[in-house]
Amino acid sequence: MTEPNRIHAEDCLETMRRMEDEAVDSIVTDPPYGLSFMGKHWDHGVPSAEVWVECLRVLKPGGHLLAFAGTRTQHRMATAIEDAGFEIRDMIAWVYGSGFPKSLDVSKAIDKAAGAEREVVGSKLGQPGYSLSKDKGRNIYNADGRSSEVECAITAPSTEAAKQWQGWGTALKPALEPITVARKPLIGTVAANVLAHGTGAINVDGCRVGINPKVDDPRLGGKGDWSSDKMAKNIYEGGYSGKRVGSSILGRWPANLIHDGSEEVVERFPKQAGASAPVRGTEPSTPAPNGIYGVYDRHVGQFYGDSGSASRFFYCAKASRSERGESNSHPTVKPIALMEYLVRLVTPPGGLVYDPFAGSGSTAIACVKGGFQFVGSELQQEYKEIAERRIAHWQGAPTLFTQAVSL
Repeated sequence: MTEPNRIHAEDCLETMRRMEDEAVDSIVTDPPYGLSFMGKHWDHGVPSAEVWVECLRVLKPGGHLLAFAGTRTQHRMATAIEDAGFEIRDMIAWVYGSGFPKSLDVSKAIDKAAGAEREVVGSKLGQPGYSLSKDKGRNIYNADGRSSEVECAITAPSTEAAKQWQGWGTALKPALEPITVARKPLIGTVAANVLAHGTGAINVDGCRVGINPKVDDPRLGGKGDWSSDKMAKNIYEGGYSGKRVGSSILGRWPANLIHDGSEEVVERFPKQAGASAPVRGTEPSTPAPNGIYGVYDRHVGQFYGDSGSASRFFYCAKASRSERGESNSHPTVKPIALMEYLVRLVTPPGGLVYDPFAGSGSTAIACVKGGFQFVGSELQQEYKEIAERRIAHWQGAPTLFTQAVSL
């Protein structure tokens, strides 16, 4: 068995081949998407079935695998996982508004092919999604991952053909990443498997979406008298059979949708009272722990401080610069809060989590903060060193996820 709480600088197959059968409780990972992202050679393809076969072997019966993927190659990722012997149980969608479309401008391409020079009529610099200033996010990259001003000029079509195809492109704006939810086949029933191995189920109550029953809209499970036997009977849980059931004090059932809290995502939620209205600064404050769900602290101008917000039931922001850490060159850092939630969802308390594609260590940090053990593999020495620095930084920090709302 490999040493726990360590990231190994090697191919994940080498690490797993030193592991005993049924050695780990869960696998939570962000593998290559096979998109050649930013020209990185390690992203030339999705992991083969051989990798997932070894993952299946080292998992306990009923153990879960959570694997991020790209929308264009999700089918290949899921098929390889299924071909290895896993059961596909679900897919979680992590939705965000900060994705940058990598689309070919057809009008420009036509002018370029014709050798026609286009007139510069403006600049995208400083506009949303294009800021290259020192203190704002940089969303334009060259092959080396550095910001570039090459595509920032706004130009007018020159040829008649280019004018005809002005406004046409080749790609949608990326706004979600799917997470495959797979499980190793059980030994017998779920109950027998859980008792024998501690795996096979998901931690529903530990990952419920927290509510504040004193403030939340009844449609969200709130405004109930939790101090007595009279509980709020205002939501349907377990199906629409026509019978209302009592809300759980722990919150609503965890969903297969998570989003980053960006304005353009929040606007897609119903325009009911409090559903996506920004905080005005005049509402009463009801503090609660920060985390992937259930943020009740009031922050003027932020939707997620609104206790009546339906959108907050699916909230997890992208990793901030401070969370990424200094000199973190990894291009796909996942939020620690998101990884804490995913690890907690499929891992028994104190269990061992394996990440075959550890990257900059977000899964490992989530394990350290959540009281789980971890083993990781990372082929790139640069990223392994980044992960080790980040893990050391976050050791001893309070968890970002709390099971229930403080009343």
